[in-house]
Amino acid sequence: MAGFVPNEEIELYEEIKFEPSVMCEHIDKKLTFRASQLEDGDIICFQISPPVESYGQCRYPDVPSFLEYVHNRQVVHFRSLDKPKEDEFCLELSKLYTYDDVVERVARQLGLDDPSKIRLTSHNCYSQQPKPQPIKYRGVEHLSDMLVHYNQTSDILYYEVLDIPLPELQGLKTLKVAFHSSMKDEVVIHSIRLPKQSTVGDVINDLKTKVELSHPNAELRLLEVFYHKIYKIFPPNEKIENINDQYWTLRAEEIPEEEKNLGPHDRLIHVYHFTKDASQNQMQVQNFGEPFFLIIHEGETLAEVKVRIQKKLQVPDEEFVKWKFAFLSLGRPEYLQDSDIVSSRFQRRDVYGAWEQYLGLEHSDSAPKRAYAANQNRHTFEKPVKIYN
Repeated sequence: MAGFVPNEEIELYEEIKFEPSVMCEHIDKKLTFRASQLEDGDIICFQISPPVESYGQCRYPDVPSFLEYVHNRQVVHFRSLDKPKEDEFCLELSKLYTYDDVVERVARQLGLDDPSKIRLTSHNCYSQQPKPQPIKYRGVEHLSDMLVHYNQTSDILYYEVLDIPLPELQGLKTLKVAFHSSMKDEVVIHSIRLPKQSTVGDVINDLKTKVELSHPNAELRLLEVFYHKIYKIFPPNEKIENINDQYWTLRAEEIPEEEKNLGPHDRLIHVYHFTKDASQNQMQVQNFGEPFFLIIHEGETLAEVKVRIQKKLQVPDEEFVKWKFAFLSLGRPEYLQDSDIVSSRFQRRDVYGAWEQYLGLEHSDSAPKRAYAANQNRHTFEKPVKIYN
Protein backbone atom coordinates (compact mmCIF):
# COMPACT_ATOMS: atom_id res chain seq x y z
CA MET A 1 0.00 0.00 0.00
CA ALA A 2 2.91 2.38 0.73
CA GLY A 3 4.59 1.63 -2.58
CA PHE A 4 7.73 0.12 -1.01
CA VAL A 5 9.48 -2.83 -2.62
CA PRO A 6 8.15 -6.15 -1.21
CA ASN A 7 11.30 -7.06 0.73
CA GLU A 8 11.72 -3.58 2.32
CA GLU A 9 12.15 -3.84 6.11
CA ILE A 10 9.68 -1.59 7.95
CA GLU A 11 9.26 -0.65 11.59
CA LEU A 12 5.85 -0.24 13.24
CA TYR A 13 4.92 2.12 16.09
CA GLU A 14 1.67 2.76 17.94
CA GLU A 15 0.83 6.43 18.47
CA ILE A 16 -0.87 6.21 21.86
CA LYS A 17 -1.32 9.97 22.42
CA PHE A 18 -0.10 13.29 21.00
CA GLU A 19 -1.36 15.77 23.62
CA PRO A 20 -0.35 17.06 26.09
CA SER A 21 2.80 15.06 25.38
CA VAL A 22 3.76 12.50 22.76
CA MET A 23 3.50 8.80 23.65
CA CYS A 24 4.61 6.50 20.86
CA GLU A 25 5.77 2.89 21.37
CA HIS A 26 7.51 0.37 19.15
CA ILE A 27 5.39 -2.62 18.04
CA ASP A 28 6.98 -6.05 18.07
CA LYS A 29 5.92 -7.58 14.74
CA LYS A 30 6.16 -11.13 16.12
CA LEU A 31 3.44 -10.53 18.74
CA THR A 32 -0.31 -10.91 18.13
CA PHE A 33 -2.68 -7.92 18.12
CA ARG A 34 -4.02 -9.04 21.50
CA ALA A 35 -0.54 -9.35 23.01
CA SER A 36 0.30 -5.88 21.65
CA GLN A 37 -3.02 -4.52 23.02
CA LEU A 38 -3.97 -3.23 19.57
CA GLU A 39 -7.69 -2.64 18.93
CA ASP A 40 -9.96 -1.07 16.30
CA GLY A 41 -9.22 2.65 15.90
CA ASP A 42 -5.64 2.50 17.22
CA ILE A 43 -3.10 4.44 15.15
CA ILE A 44 -0.16 2.56 13.67
CA CYS A 45 2.74 4.55 12.20
CA PHE A 46 5.29 2.95 9.92
CA GLN A 47 8.69 3.80 8.50
CA ILE A 48 11.49 2.14 6.55
CA SER A 49 13.90 0.52 9.00
CA PRO A 50 16.74 3.08 9.23
CA PRO A 51 20.31 1.80 8.93
CA VAL A 52 22.21 2.02 12.23
CA GLU A 53 24.59 4.72 10.95
CA SER A 54 21.67 7.06 10.08
CA TYR A 55 20.93 7.61 13.78
CA GLY A 56 23.91 9.95 14.01
CA GLN A 57 23.17 11.69 10.69
CA CYS A 58 19.38 12.21 10.80
CA ARG A 59 17.84 14.70 13.17
CA TYR A 60 14.67 12.59 13.46
CA PRO A 61 15.61 8.99 12.57
CA ASP A 62 12.46 7.31 13.88
CA VAL A 63 8.72 7.92 14.29
CA PRO A 64 8.80 8.90 18.02
CA SER A 65 11.51 11.53 17.50
CA PHE A 66 9.68 12.91 14.44
CA LEU A 67 6.39 13.15 16.34
CA GLU A 68 8.22 14.95 19.18
CA TYR A 69 9.49 17.41 16.57
CA VAL A 70 6.01 17.97 15.12
CA HIS A 71 4.59 18.41 18.62
CA ASN A 72 7.22 20.97 19.64
CA ARG A 73 7.94 22.81 16.41
CA GLN A 74 7.54 26.54 16.62
CA VAL A 75 7.83 29.16 13.90
CA VAL A 76 9.60 32.17 15.47
CA HIS A 77 9.52 35.67 13.97
CA PHE A 78 12.88 37.33 14.51
CA ARG A 79 13.17 41.12 14.57
CA SER A 80 16.24 43.31 14.84
CA LEU A 81 16.20 45.16 18.18
CA ASP A 82 16.90 48.37 16.22
CA LYS A 83 13.66 47.88 14.23
CA PRO A 84 11.30 46.25 16.73
CA LYS A 85 8.19 46.56 14.53
CA GLU A 86 9.48 44.67 11.47
CA ASP A 87 10.03 40.92 11.02
CA GLU A 88 13.50 40.30 9.55
CA PHE A 89 13.13 36.54 9.07
CA CYS A 90 11.27 33.49 10.38
CA LEU A 91 12.78 30.18 11.51
CA GLU A 92 11.08 26.87 12.22
CA LEU A 93 12.55 25.71 15.52
CA SER A 94 11.69 23.31 18.31
CA LYS A 95 10.40 24.49 21.67
CA LEU A 96 12.89 22.03 23.18
CA TYR A 97 15.87 23.72 21.49
CA THR A 98 18.49 24.81 24.01
CA TYR A 99 19.77 28.38 24.23
CA ASP A 100 22.83 27.30 22.18
CA ASP A 101 20.63 25.67 19.50
CA VAL A 102 18.63 28.88 19.03
CA VAL A 103 21.57 31.32 18.77
CA GLU A 104 23.38 28.87 16.47
CA ARG A 105 20.39 28.86 14.06
CA VAL A 106 20.12 32.66 14.18
CA ALA A 107 23.86 33.05 13.56
CA ARG A 108 23.63 30.65 10.60
CA GLN A 109 20.71 32.64 9.18
CA LEU A 110 22.75 35.88 9.48
CA GLY A 111 25.97 34.31 8.14
CA LEU A 112 27.75 34.95 11.44
CA ASP A 113 30.69 32.73 12.44
CA ASP A 114 30.38 33.21 16.21
CA PRO A 115 26.92 32.49 17.73
CA SER A 116 28.06 33.91 21.09
CA LYS A 117 27.87 37.40 19.51
CA ILE A 118 24.09 37.03 19.21
CA ARG A 119 22.07 38.59 22.03
CA LEU A 120 18.35 37.82 22.23
CA THR A 121 15.53 39.76 23.91
CA SER A 122 12.06 38.37 24.66
CA HIS A 123 8.76 39.97 23.62
CA ASN A 124 6.32 41.61 26.05
CA CYS A 125 2.89 40.38 24.95
CA TYR A 126 1.10 43.23 26.76
CA SER A 127 3.10 46.22 25.55
CA GLN A 128 3.92 44.57 22.18
CA GLN A 129 7.52 45.71 22.64
CA PRO A 130 10.85 44.12 23.55
CA LYS A 131 11.34 43.45 27.25
CA PRO A 132 13.68 46.02 28.85
CA GLN A 133 16.33 43.43 29.79
CA PRO A 134 17.90 41.07 27.23
CA ILE A 135 18.27 37.33 27.82
CA LYS A 136 21.54 36.56 29.58
CA TYR A 137 24.04 34.17 28.00
CA ARG A 138 22.59 30.66 28.58
CA GLY A 139 20.17 32.37 30.97
CA VAL A 140 17.25 30.14 29.90
CA GLU A 141 17.05 26.40 29.30
CA HIS A 142 14.91 26.17 26.18
CA LEU A 143 13.26 28.16 23.40
CA SER A 144 9.91 27.70 25.18
CA ASP A 145 11.28 29.69 28.15
CA MET A 146 12.25 32.55 25.83
CA LEU A 147 8.72 32.81 24.41
CA VAL A 148 6.70 32.81 27.66
CA HIS A 149 5.57 36.11 29.17
CA TYR A 150 3.64 35.43 32.38
CA ASN A 151 0.83 33.13 31.21
CA GLN A 152 1.06 34.08 27.53
CA THR A 153 3.21 32.62 24.79
CA SER A 154 4.68 34.76 22.04
CA ASP A 155 6.26 33.81 18.71
CA ILE A 156 8.54 36.87 18.49
CA LEU A 157 12.20 37.25 19.51
CA TYR A 158 14.50 40.25 19.03
CA TYR A 159 18.18 39.88 18.20
CA GLU A 160 21.32 42.02 18.20
CA VAL A 161 24.75 41.29 16.72
CA LEU A 162 27.37 42.37 19.28
CA ASP A 163 30.95 43.40 18.58
CA ILE A 164 32.25 41.08 21.32
CA PRO A 165 30.93 37.73 22.65
CA LEU A 166 27.99 38.06 25.05
CA PRO A 167 29.69 36.26 28.00
CA GLU A 168 32.53 38.79 27.73
CA LEU A 169 30.09 41.72 27.47
CA GLN A 170 28.21 40.55 30.57
CA GLY A 171 31.41 40.96 32.54
CA LEU A 172 31.52 44.59 31.42
CA LYS A 173 29.42 47.63 32.24
CA THR A 174 28.56 50.10 29.48
CA LEU A 175 27.78 53.68 30.53
CA LYS A 176 26.62 56.55 28.35
CA VAL A 177 28.46 59.67 29.53
CA ALA A 178 27.65 63.18 28.28
CA PHE A 179 30.87 65.22 28.17
CA HIS A 180 30.40 68.98 28.45
CA SER A 181 33.42 70.64 26.90
CA SER A 182 34.74 73.79 28.57
CA MET A 183 36.08 75.01 25.22
CA LYS A 184 33.30 74.21 22.76
CA ASP A 185 29.61 74.88 22.99
CA GLU A 186 28.64 71.26 22.51
CA VAL A 187 27.86 68.04 24.37
CA VAL A 188 29.43 64.77 23.22
CA ILE A 189 27.95 61.43 24.29
CA HIS A 190 30.55 58.70 24.81
CA SER A 191 29.94 55.00 25.46
CA ILE A 192 32.38 53.83 28.13
CA ARG A 193 32.73 50.04 28.45
CA LEU A 194 34.72 48.73 31.41
CA PRO A 195 34.81 45.65 33.69
CA LYS A 196 31.98 45.77 36.26
CA GLN A 197 34.38 46.00 39.19
CA SER A 198 35.83 49.26 37.77
CA THR A 199 35.44 52.57 39.60
CA VAL A 200 34.31 56.06 38.61
CA GLY A 201 38.01 56.98 38.53
CA ASP A 202 38.51 54.36 35.79
CA VAL A 203 35.61 55.88 33.82
CA ILE A 204 37.20 59.34 34.06
CA ASN A 205 40.62 58.01 32.98
CA ASP A 206 39.04 56.24 30.00
CA LEU A 207 37.10 59.37 29.07
CA LYS A 208 40.27 61.49 29.18
CA THR A 209 41.68 59.43 26.28
CA LYS A 210 38.60 60.24 24.16
CA VAL A 211 37.97 63.95 24.76
CA GLU A 212 39.74 67.22 24.14
CA LEU A 213 40.77 68.87 27.40
CA SER A 214 41.58 72.55 27.96
CA HIS A 215 45.03 71.54 29.25
CA PRO A 216 46.80 68.17 29.76
CA ASN A 217 46.43 68.20 33.55
CA ALA A 218 42.73 69.05 33.60
CA GLU A 219 40.72 67.10 36.16
CA LEU A 220 37.26 65.71 35.40
CA ARG A 221 34.28 64.90 37.60
CA LEU A 222 31.21 62.76 36.97
CA LEU A 223 27.77 64.08 37.95
CA GLU A 224 24.32 62.54 38.16
CA VAL A 225 21.77 64.90 36.54
CA PHE A 226 18.01 64.32 36.58
CA TYR A 227 15.34 66.75 35.42
CA HIS A 228 17.82 69.62 35.21
CA LYS A 229 19.15 69.23 38.75
CA ILE A 230 22.50 67.89 39.94
CA TYR A 231 21.84 65.11 42.43
CA LYS A 232 25.31 63.74 42.99
CA ILE A 233 29.02 64.11 42.36
CA PHE A 234 30.37 60.57 42.12
CA PRO A 235 33.38 59.87 44.33
CA PRO A 236 36.27 58.46 42.25
CA ASN A 237 36.35 55.21 44.26
CA GLU A 238 32.66 54.36 43.71
CA LYS A 239 32.10 51.07 41.84
CA ILE A 240 30.32 51.48 38.50
CA GLU A 241 28.36 48.22 38.62
CA ASN A 242 25.29 49.77 40.26
CA ILE A 243 25.32 53.13 38.45
CA ASN A 244 22.15 53.56 36.41
CA ASP A 245 22.42 55.59 33.21
CA GLN A 246 18.95 54.62 31.96
CA TYR A 247 17.08 57.20 34.03
CA TRP A 248 19.74 59.72 35.04
CA THR A 249 22.11 61.54 32.74
CA LEU A 250 25.76 60.93 33.59
CA ARG A 251 27.58 64.18 32.90
CA ALA A 252 31.33 64.63 32.85
CA GLU A 253 33.01 68.03 32.95
CA GLU A 254 36.29 69.66 33.77
CA ILE A 255 36.66 70.95 37.33
CA PRO A 256 37.31 74.70 36.99
CA GLU A 257 40.61 75.87 38.49
CA GLU A 258 38.83 78.30 40.81
CA GLU A 259 36.92 75.42 42.45
CA LYS A 260 40.15 73.65 43.38
CA ASN A 261 41.24 76.49 45.65
CA LEU A 262 38.19 77.12 47.79
CA GLY A 263 38.81 79.54 50.63
CA PRO A 264 37.54 78.69 54.15
CA HIS A 265 34.47 80.87 53.70
CA ASP A 266 33.80 80.14 50.00
CA ARG A 267 30.74 78.09 49.05
CA LEU A 268 30.09 75.88 46.05
CA ILE A 269 26.38 76.23 45.30
CA HIS A 270 23.96 74.70 42.80
CA VAL A 271 22.61 77.09 40.14
CA TYR A 272 19.55 76.04 38.10
CA HIS A 273 17.39 77.67 35.43
CA PHE A 274 13.65 77.85 36.11
CA THR A 275 10.35 79.26 34.92
CA LYS A 276 7.09 79.51 36.83
CA ASP A 277 4.10 77.62 35.52
CA ALA A 278 0.62 78.53 36.76
CA SER A 279 -1.25 75.22 36.79
CA GLN A 280 -4.30 74.34 38.89
CA ASN A 281 -4.19 77.80 40.55
CA GLN A 282 -0.74 77.06 41.96
CA MET A 283 2.59 78.47 40.87
CA GLN A 284 4.83 75.55 40.01
CA VAL A 285 8.57 75.99 39.55
CA GLN A 286 9.77 74.22 36.39
CA ASN A 287 13.49 73.64 35.98
CA PHE A 288 15.07 73.46 32.53
CA GLY A 289 18.43 73.70 30.79
CA GLU A 290 21.83 72.79 32.18
CA PRO A 291 22.41 72.99 35.95
CA PHE A 292 25.88 74.03 37.13
CA PHE A 293 28.02 74.78 40.18
CA LEU A 294 29.23 78.25 41.14
CA ILE A 295 31.58 79.52 43.84
CA ILE A 296 30.25 82.35 45.97
CA HIS A 297 32.58 84.28 48.23
CA GLU A 298 31.77 85.58 51.69
CA GLY A 299 30.18 89.03 51.56
CA GLU A 300 29.63 88.88 47.77
CA THR A 301 26.47 90.66 46.62
CA LEU A 302 24.04 89.37 44.01
CA ALA A 303 25.20 92.15 41.64
CA GLU A 304 28.74 90.75 41.76
CA VAL A 305 27.57 87.15 41.33
CA LYS A 306 25.41 88.15 38.35
CA VAL A 307 28.46 89.53 36.50
CA ARG A 308 30.20 86.14 36.80
CA ILE A 309 27.07 84.20 35.79
CA GLN A 310 26.54 86.36 32.70
CA LYS A 311 30.17 85.86 31.68
CA LYS A 312 30.01 82.09 32.31
CA LEU A 313 26.81 81.63 30.29
CA GLN A 314 27.65 84.29 27.67
CA VAL A 315 24.18 85.83 27.77
CA PRO A 316 23.69 89.10 25.81
CA ASP A 317 22.95 92.22 27.92
CA GLU A 318 19.50 92.81 26.39
CA GLU A 319 18.48 89.27 27.38
CA PHE A 320 20.19 89.23 30.78
CA VAL A 321 18.37 92.33 32.08
CA LYS A 322 15.10 90.33 31.93
CA TRP A 323 16.43 87.58 34.22
CA LYS A 324 15.36 87.36 37.87
CA PHE A 325 17.38 85.71 40.64
CA ALA A 326 16.00 83.81 43.60
CA PHE A 327 17.13 81.59 46.45
CA LEU A 328 15.04 78.41 46.24
CA SER A 329 14.51 76.02 49.09
CA LEU A 330 12.20 73.03 48.51
CA GLY A 331 10.72 74.66 45.41
CA ARG A 332 9.83 78.03 47.02
CA PRO A 333 11.53 81.06 45.45
CA GLU A 334 12.73 83.95 47.60
CA TYR A 335 13.67 86.72 45.16
CA LEU A 336 16.97 88.50 45.69
CA GLN A 337 17.94 92.14 45.22
CA ASP A 338 21.28 93.23 43.75
CA SER A 339 22.47 94.36 47.18
CA ASP A 340 21.67 91.03 48.93
CA ILE A 341 24.60 88.98 50.24
CA VAL A 342 24.17 85.63 48.46
CA SER A 343 26.32 83.54 50.84
CA SER A 344 24.06 84.42 53.78
CA ARG A 345 21.31 82.27 52.21
CA PHE A 346 23.58 79.21 51.95
CA GLN A 347 24.75 78.85 55.53
CA ARG A 348 23.02 75.62 56.49
CA ARG A 349 24.63 73.12 54.13
CA ASP A 350 27.92 71.37 53.52
CA VAL A 351 30.28 72.47 50.73
CA TYR A 352 28.24 71.01 47.87
CA GLY A 353 24.86 72.04 49.25
CA ALA A 354 21.88 69.95 48.21
CA TRP A 355 19.62 69.95 45.20
CA GLU A 356 16.67 71.31 47.23
CA GLN A 357 18.57 74.57 47.88
CA TYR A 358 19.88 76.48 44.93
CA LEU A 359 20.31 79.83 43.26
CA GLY A 360 17.57 80.02 40.64
CA LEU A 361 17.83 81.93 37.36
CA GLU A 362 14.29 82.76 36.25
CA HIS A 363 13.90 83.41 32.53
CA SER A 364 12.01 82.06 29.54
CA ASP A 365 13.04 78.68 28.16
CA SER A 366 13.84 79.67 24.58
CA ALA A 367 16.28 76.87 23.74
CA PRO A 368 15.18 74.28 21.19
CA LYS A 369 14.53 70.92 22.83
CA ARG A 370 17.03 68.22 21.89
CA ALA A 371 16.36 64.73 23.16
CA TYR A 372 19.27 62.77 24.62
CA ALA A 373 19.57 59.94 22.09
CA ALA A 374 19.94 57.16 24.67
CA ASN A 375 16.87 58.21 26.68
CA GLN A 376 14.29 59.70 24.34
CA ASN A 377 12.32 62.64 25.75
CA ARG A 378 13.83 62.30 29.21
CA HIS A 379 16.45 65.02 29.06
CA THR A 380 17.08 68.09 26.97
CA PHE A 381 20.32 69.81 26.21
CA GLU A 382 20.74 73.41 25.25
CA LYS A 383 23.99 72.62 23.48
CA PRO A 384 24.37 70.62 20.25
CA VAL A 385 24.80 66.91 20.93
CA LYS A 386 27.22 64.48 19.27
CA ILE A 387 27.06 60.74 19.95
CA TYR A 388 30.16 58.54 19.79
CA ASN A 389 29.66 54.81 20.37
